[in-house]
Amino acid sequence: MVAAGISYWCAAAAPAGQRSEPTVACANLVYSGTRTAVCFSDRFLTRLAAETTIRVAPRFVKVRLDDAAALSSHPFAIMSGEGAFALSDRERANLRRFLTRGGFLVASAGCSNPDWARSFRSELGRVLPGKALQRIPPDHPLFRTVYLIRSLDTAQRRGRAPAVLEGLSMEGRLVLVFSADGLNDTRNARNCCCCGGDEIVNAEFVNVNLMAYALLH
Repeated sequence: MVAAGISYWCAAAAPAGQRSEPTVACANLVYSGTRTAVCFSDRFLTRLAAETTIRVAPRFVKVRLDDAAALSSHPFAIMSGEGAFALSDRERANLRRFLTRGGFLVASAGCSNPDWARSFRSELGRVLPGKALQRIPPDHPLFRTVYLIRSLDTAQRRGRAPAVLEGLSMEGRLVLVFSADGLNDTRNARNCCCCGGDEIVNAEFVNVNLMAYALLH
């Protein structure tokens, strides 16, 4: 079901003859040396462009977390992977600057990998001491920015508590969304092995909402 967000985006389209908004590219962060998301589908970018008037590049752009200039030119980024990792001091400083100066990060444990999730939580504590991830309530605007997301469906959670998204806000603005369950939409990812984790099966639509929300607020 499509929410009222689409009407807003259509209304915000540039009038005929006026310059349109520039294309927005989604950064796929390269961190801790050569670590980066391999199994994270970019199909949500094409869907976002089709459902709204946002000009979105159809493919991820790899951006090194230790490159402050490149990172600052991308308002929206994803970070994913598997296994434990550690960031460098420069990467921590750049991520802190990114989040406190208007950037938006989606962090998702690849294949619901617990080691990656633990490392991300630990690193976030170093990046922003005193800040903690909080569960995002189901009535949050991000769940209805483009699509109405009533639940976070997973393939393997029958009889268990439903999946949740966690977030971090800065000065009242949500700047980071984290999922210990996979938001990677691996079934639509190219050159990706099968995922054995608790993937959120409607991740494509959730990711559309996340990027639209990030650019709207």
